[in-house]
Amino acid sequence: MNHQKRLFAGVAALALTASGAVVAVRALHGDGPAGGSAVAATPSTAGRTPGELRAAEKAARKKAVDAVLARRAVAVQKGDLKGFLGTVDPKQTALVARQRLLFTNLRKFGFSTLQYFTVDTFEQVPTMVERFGAAAYSTRVMMRYQIAGLDPRPVQTDLGYTFVRRTGAWVLVDDTATDEFLSEAGHRQAWDFDEVQVVRRDKVVVVVDKREASLGVKVAKVADQAVTSVRRHWKRPWNGAVLVVAMPQERVMSTLWTAGSGDGWTIAAKAVTLFEGEQLGKPIGRPIGSRIVVNPALRKKLEKDLLVHEMTHVATATLGLNAPIWAVEGLAEYVRCRSIEDDPHWSVDPYRKRVRTKYLPKLTALPSERVFADDADQAYGTSWWIVEYLADKLGEKKLATLYTDLSQHGETVLKKDTGLTAAQVVTGAKKFKG
Repeated sequence: MNHQKRLFAGVAALALTASGAVVAVRALHGDGPAGGSAVAATPSTAGRTPGELRAAEKAARKKAVDAVLARRAVAVQKGDLKGFLGTVDPKQTALVARQRLLFTNLRKFGFSTLQYFTVDTFEQVPTMVERFGAAAYSTRVMMRYQIAGLDPRPVQTDLGYTFVRRTGAWVLVDDTATDEFLSEAGHRQAWDFDEVQVVRRDKVVVVVDKREASLGVKVAKVADQAVTSVRRHWKRPWNGAVLVVAMPQERVMSTLWTAGSGDGWTIAAKAVTLFEGEQLGKPIGRPIGSRIVVNPALRKKLEKDLLVHEMTHVATATLGLNAPIWAVEGLAEYVRCRSIEDDPHWSVDPYRKRVRTKYLPKLTALPSERVFADDADQAYGTSWWIVEYLADKLGEKKLATLYTDLSQHGETVLKKDTGLTAAQVVTGAKKFKG
């Protein structure tokens, strides 16, 4: 069988949030006052310095915009389209259309919790000032949400919005102009593009284009089978909750791929880890789950074994961040290959033979990040073989214990859990017949 190259789904903050994303946030320096929002001279403001007055004005503006955002969240939860669009400038017809579609999509996900709030103010954005005047208020907005039956705790994604005060009320006038200041991939989610269809099968949630609803049913069935396979070979509790995005639009997931196009893309699918709270510019919190994103070019011929590999990442994502890459990818390949051979009509013997004859002779150390970058086929193959060796030596239950310990403490626990040094593991794996 041909082995698909996959990109290691490492420390990533996406909520569909990509690894290592950084926000380029600009501080607000001397921007003009928002029209109609100046703080009047009263006994409470008299005697304040200009700086104190500006700070009070900004605080009042933030409070007012946060109130607008709160109304948007309530409108989504209640299914109130009129209330949702009531926060949008009706003169911006293209924006109104996008926001109407956004509302339609958001309603399909079934959020148990949903909040929007401002987190950073951008320096005046020239395009927004040119269109709406110096009072245009551009800000990064955090969407904090929890999908019912899927997310154990809320996760977050950032948005870039511009507001203007109209007849005494703040309204949204733009939702894309400040995208360049946001996280590289985190601010574009599946609900931000064409209309979606959300298919649920037990705890599996699949997102496809509305025009491909039948594909969503097919992917959900395959994904459900993959969950069963992972549970069979991963000997730790996992509830099987996972969201799979299998959409046709390349722009939906373009920031998740490294390079290439069509069937030749280097990534067939990717498990994207989600973290608790806002991670942008702050220490990473604990991992709380993952999403699986499928290469659009492969969505119609998605096979169970590919999903098994990625779902193994999902099942183990919450354990910790310290497992070495050979263990992370080796375990996913181990579960994938075992699930294939659960069917007596299928075998991974061609893969096994290639690893034995082509890759093992080159193995001198446990595969590192550099090896994965330089020769992914060799790295994945030898990592799989090493985990197969350890499973044979320890059994699947102790293998799960080892992996959990590695996730929490790193490779230093290897000898404690296996009785072998890294060099001895390599030697044993090279002698292992499989």
